[in-house]
Amino acid sequence: MHSLAGSRGRVCCAAHHSLLVIALRRQVKIKQNDVVYVDSGSSSPTVIHVIPEGNVVGGVTSLGDDVFVVRYSQQKIEVYDAKTFTLQRHITVPRLGNCCLGLLACSYNKHLYASDWFNNSVHRVDLSGSNAVMKWSVARRPAGLSLNSEHNLLVVSQGESKLQIFTTHGTLLQNIQLQADIEYPRHAVQLPTGQFLVSHGAVSGGSLHRLCLVGVDGAVVRSYGGVEGSELTQMNCPAGLAVDRQGRVLVADWYNNRLLVIDESLSSAHEMSVSVDGGLNGPYSLWYDQSRRRLYIGEENGGRVIVIDNLKDFNHTLVQCHRYNYRTTLVFTVRADPVRPMLSGYANAVCRPP
Repeated sequence: MHSLAGSRGRVCCAAHHSLLVIALRRQVKIKQNDVVYVDSGSSSPTVIHVIPEGNVVGGVTSLGDDVFVVRYSQQKIEVYDAKTFTLQRHITVPRLGNCCLGLLACSYNKHLYASDWFNNSVHRVDLSGSNAVMKWSVARRPAGLSLNSEHNLLVVSQGESKLQIFTTHGTLLQNIQLQADIEYPRHAVQLPTGQFLVSHGAVSGGSLHRLCLVGVDGAVVRSYGGVEGSELTQMNCPAGLAVDRQGRVLVADWYNNRLLVIDESLSSAHEMSVSVDGGLNGPYSLWYDQSRRRLYIGEENGGRVIVIDNLKDFNHTLVQCHRYNYRTTLVFTVRADPVRPMLSGYANAVCRPP
């Protein structure tokens, strides 16, 4: 592509003369033989990359510089580099079923969890180096996963409409039966108050489609939504959830192909429009990496993972994917002689022109 080639050339030429200046301005600490990445990107929320379509994405999460993606009908988890988004390796999870609707990385325990919908179990992968896998049984049809403040695992049971909390070793700590009209729960997050946010709604059957605030007894305190629909006050199979520091809740409104932001009181909402090729196609799973201000969206229908940067909170109505928007990454290695470093650079096109 001509624009990409031109960008590559310009970066290589400019790098030799100005890269060290850029690094110093950005206060990059340089040591001998270090490889340093300096990104020049937009300060507004922007789609910076799309992991191409494949099998249905069941879940996406990240830990450090690794991005993990699980797809249907695969007994392995894809691992991408969080800077370049290149596929690095696969983690094999023996006997992982064909339908995995939850994936979660824990930085505290250095574990990766995957819910196994068909086999009524959770698989835990040790990320400290061994990749050892263990699993334990849970309530029927486990779906979304999340962590609470004590680093315990919260599992949503679709088959029994339950919330279950386990230690990282699989010991059951809490078993909460949800109120009868919370049918087909998909994801849950425990708040600092001890209460839970739960998304629910069946694909068919006339159930309610809501985001509910639920007490420790499983009863609904308040909710947003109701009968299925596409108005701003309605949802159609709400699935993945993420919460920002201000308490706003981002909801993957699966069958409406959109993201909704619902305020902390669950009384009002706005749409967060994502400008991406073809539009959102069945957004299902969400992972919000607050340390990077980055949001990952896993598509159930489109099979893509959409990556958004510079998202400090959910008080936004539009995420751009600018025409010919390139994220330039300058890469250089410092030799023994710091006066004449070896410099090289490249431009990585991350958004296709419409």
